[in-house]
Amino acid sequence: MDIIKRAFTKSIWVFHMSVGSCNNCDIETLDCFTPRFDLERFGIQLIGSARHADALLVTGAMNKKAVLRMKKVYEQVPKPCVVVACGTCACSQHMFKYSYNVAEPLDKILPVDVYIPGCPPKPEAIISGIVKALDKIKKGK
Repeated sequence: MDIIKRAFTKSIWVFHMSVGSCNNCDIETLDCFTPRFDLERFGIQLIGSARHADALLVTGAMNKKAVLRMKKVYEQVPKPCVVVACGTCACSQHMFKYSYNVAEPLDKILPVDVYIPGCPPKPEAIISGIVKALDKIKKGK
């Protein structure tokens, strides 16, 4: 288990899932990988397949059509997996809380490990959230 934790903290592959966002969080997430912030220097990479992911980054208010797909994606991610709720909509549904199309909050559907608030969250906040996720992994969740 110690080897898994060490490997997990040195190179995290992140699968990004947008479940009904306005794309502001998505833009800020991609901004983290530009040369200014450069998350790849820490070994953190966005990948295209949930089956190879170590972390699941979820943005947006969970709409009713996305709930089943989100559960399927979470089942495909190898465990142990870190789930990160990025943005105020993913954390608390924000202004969409009583909308007809919005389902339950993300933490009622998946076990969320790290919350990154903000509308949209700044890249510094996203980096801080990822550091907190790494600390949780090192301590053994």
